[in-house]
Amino acid sequence: MLDGQDSTITEDGRTIGGVMMEMKNITLRFGGVVAIKDISFDIREGEIRAIIGPNGAGKSSMLNVISGFYNPQEGEVWFHGAKRPPMKPYEVARQGIARTFQNIALFEGMSVLDNIMTGRLGFMKSGMLSQAIWWGKAEREETENREAVEKIIDFLEIQNIRKTPVGRLPYGLKKRVELGRALAAEPKLLLLDEPMAGMNVEEKEDMSRFILDVNDEYGTTIALIEHDMGVVMDLSDRVVVMDYGKKIGDGTPDEVRNNQDVIDAYLGVAHD
Repeated sequence: MLDGQDSTITEDGRTIGGVMMEMKNITLRFGGVVAIKDISFDIREGEIRAIIGPNGAGKSSMLNVISGFYNPQEGEVWFHGAKRPPMKPYEVARQGIARTFQNIALFEGMSVLDNIMTGRLGFMKSGMLSQAIWWGKAEREETENREAVEKIIDFLEIQNIRKTPVGRLPYGLKKRVELGRALAAEPKLLLLDEPMAGMNVEEKEDMSRFILDVNDEYGTTIALIEHDMGVVMDLSDRVVVMDYGKKIGDGTPDEVRNNQDVIDAYLGVAHD
């Protein structure tokens, strides 16, 4: 159970800390359409937190609120104990929040290495001129960032495609490269929008392993959206369930699995 604010040791020996992020009474509207209605939940340090629900439930909209793409009309976002003002995505990234996308957003003509290097832009402080002549501070920065990226490439087991243009890669490897780019930003909170979508069984097993390793070895807190319930129940410490923009369940995988509202939503039971 993960109900309290104090640190918790999971069955596999991982430490779940206090609340990192808290969504308080979030409501998001697009004109007359309410995408999210009065939803509250938190994300604790070190956990894998899943956000699930049928298509159109508002899951990606919630991830976009967390990452700063949308600012809700009502409610508050709290991060590390402080209320977060409306922010642009790049400002949220500076807080230590990185993400992947439901539709892969990579530079198809660039190599795997160069794509992952773009995740290091926040660590590059030298000016354009020194970068152009690649001298002094710029050279040192480039070397340090390249070393960090090479470690990620090794971690994700993609050494043999490091120089390959991303556009030539199969879908599953593109997903892995996108994960690598997000990891390059050294996030405290990693947001994964349907990381298993479109994958075969073997690719899902590989991605599941990498997600667990990111959480364990990097100590990264993860919030993910995923439709594969087997994956969600195996990976997650806690699950929040959305349906038609409302929260209908929140708890451990076992608690959510036995929640009648959740069962009805996934079985397509008619709503009154």
